[in-house]
Formats: sequence, structure tokens, C-alpha cells
Amino acid sequence: MGAFLPFGASEQNSRPRVFSSVKIGDIFPPFILPDQNGKPFDLSQLLGKQALVVFFYPKDHTAGCTAQACAFRDAYEDFVDAGADVIGISSDSHNTHLGFSEKYRLPFTLLSDVEGKIRRKLRVPKSLGGLLPGRLTYVIDQNSVIRYIFASQLKPKAHIQNALDIINKLNQEK
Repeated sequence: MGAFLPFGASEQNSRPRVFSSVKIGDIFPPFILPDQNGKPFDLSQLLGKQALVVFFYPKDHTAGCTAQACAFRDAYEDFVDAGADVIGISSDSHNTHLGFSEKYRLPFTLLSDVEGKIRRKLRVPKSLGGLLPGRLTYVIDQNSVIRYIFASQLKPKAHIQNALDIINKLNQEK
């Protein structure tokens, strides 16, 4: 099973650009964070059981993040039909996540990393000269292996189609 190439990589230069401390082929680390309802969400309950798309985004209710979350919402059934779940993470509080989730009818879990511990653990990069938390998406297979990492601060909707394409490729490998 070969690693998938990050967006923008070519076959001639197939060495993936690493965006975080974890890389393609690594096991995604489990963690517990509060969800939008303030309840502890243990990612290990999903890891190893199904494919996951975990996306880090800067901030609820901002233009790019709203576009990204709504695009994941609009494609959510496609992810579910392909056997994957979607989880969003930002440093916003669970109360902010709850309002964001309700306002835009988001069907997936939002996790609150207020102190940035998980973002730091995974070394999710900052963007725009270190001013904004980065926008990064992981695709994790049903064995908890990271199969794809994509970072693009300025193309938030690209994360959705790229992640869905990888999930569909994983299904073809089965």
C-alpha cells in the first residue's frame, strides 16, 4: 500500500512535504477534548474502527472557516456513505462551537482545543507569518494510519474534495 501524495506533489517529486510532527504512514495519536456540548470526546473510540477526517481550522464564524465547515456539512453524507466520519478542531470554546454548529447545522463533531495542546502535539503549523492557527486536514484509515495530510489556509473548500478523494481511494484498496 503506497502513501498518497499531498496536494501539489508530483510523481517525479513524490517525497511528501511534512506539515506536522506526524507524517503519512504514522499512527494518528488518540486524545480527549471537549466536544461542542462540553462533554469529553475520546478519539480512541473511533480510531481503528473506521476512516476519519480530522480537520484543524482557525476560528468559528469567520468567512473561510464557515465556508470550510459548511462544505464539510454539504459533503458529510458522502463521507458517511464512504465509511468515514468527520471531526473539526479549533481553539474556540465548546460554547462557541455549539453556536457555530447550531447556526450552520453541522452534523459532525467539533472539538475544543482551547489551550492548543493537541495542535502543539501534532505541530499543526501557524500561517500568515505565525498570526493565525493553521488549516490542516488529516485522513486516517480504519487502522489509525495517517494516509493523507493537506494544508491550505487560503483554499478551505479544497480540503473537502481532497479528503473525499482519498477516502474513496482507500475504499478501492479494500
